[in-house]
Amino acid sequence: MPLLASRLPAALLGLSLVAAGCAAAPAVSPEPAPPTSATAQPASRAPATPGLAETTPPAESPSVTPPAAAPYDGAEPGSGEGLKIGYISLSESIPFVALVSGSIREQAELAGAEIVFCDSELDAGKALACAQQMSVQEVDGILNFQAFAESAPEICAAGPDVPVIAIDIVQEPCQVAFMGANNRRAGEIAGEALGEFIQAQFDCQYDMALTLESPQVGEVNEARIGGFIDGFASVCGEVPEANLQRLGVGGTTDAAVTQVGDALSAIEPGSTVVVMSLNDDMLLGAFAAARTAGREADMFGAAQGADPSSWQEIACNPNWVADSAYFPERYGRILVPAIIDAINGEQVPEMLFTPHEAITADNIRDVYPDTPEC
Repeated sequence: MPLLASRLPAALLGLSLVAAGCAAAPAVSPEPAPPTSATAQPASRAPATPGLAETTPPAESPSVTPPAAAPYDGAEPGSGEGLKIGYISLSESIPFVALVSGSIREQAELAGAEIVFCDSELDAGKALACAQQMSVQEVDGILNFQAFAESAPEICAAGPDVPVIAIDIVQEPCQVAFMGANNRRAGEIAGEALGEFIQAQFDCQYDMALTLESPQVGEVNEARIGGFIDGFASVCGEVPEANLQRLGVGGTTDAAVTQVGDALSAIEPGSTVVVMSLNDDMLLGAFAAARTAGREADMFGAAQGADPSSWQEIACNPNWVADSAYFPERYGRILVPAIIDAINGEQVPEMLFTPHEAITADNIRDVYPDTPEC
């Protein structure tokens, strides 16, 4: 999840967009447009609803060509023998981060490297202390997952002069590489899967498309929702202006229940409603609202994250079409071999994107065997 904004709220919410626990944002309740039947015919991009003016994706041709995958998929056994790798965690209290940390420890153990761990606990002062600790411990390289991009110069200066790989939040000027999600591509994957389903089931005929967004995270929102809309459009054509409502939900399930419930009340029962959600939490709320209104059969949605909260829905709810997975449990398979290469003076790509994959009922138990039974 590349987070280029320097403000803490944006950084933290960007992280939790693919994990539980987003902070609530002010609700944005657009005036609903009367539903008309949408088709695959091109139309202008819908104007932003109130509160989303800064996050409307640019009108451009869909970009659905995936970027080159990071050239790492796990550490070589013994490749880190004798090396000491520093790791500054964002906060172990965040489930997504805990999964990232576990994968780093697992891969470091496989490589035979020592991990010097320090939890910054979402605190710039503690992140600075962590960097100082890395100097004292004389680490050979650092994996830095601290939240304050604006504090990065001071934190870089406090640490040792060793290679640094930033995780999800830029750490200038000392990073030699950045590792995180390709937000736009993740959106495209989910949008393509949803578009293919709507094409197969309804010949791309639908009555309303709802996007569930978090405008406060800025570029993350633009990339994920822009990719989502473009991925869908690559299959079913541009979404007509009259058939698109953009909801600034803010990332949480509870806010989605309220806002989607309000939107559904203005859409005729029996309509086909397509939902594109920035994260799993908001799509969970959307389906909860639909169930409360007796409208679950009307709604077909996809989301991003594929975190454990969504697994049973993906597996068992036929209207939860797909999810774009971020795989925090695999971050270490890229980070550890990359930092070992950097320590050894090898060239490391400046951008290391985690691979994304469409998760559906057909493959979720293969990818996540612990998915609950229906």
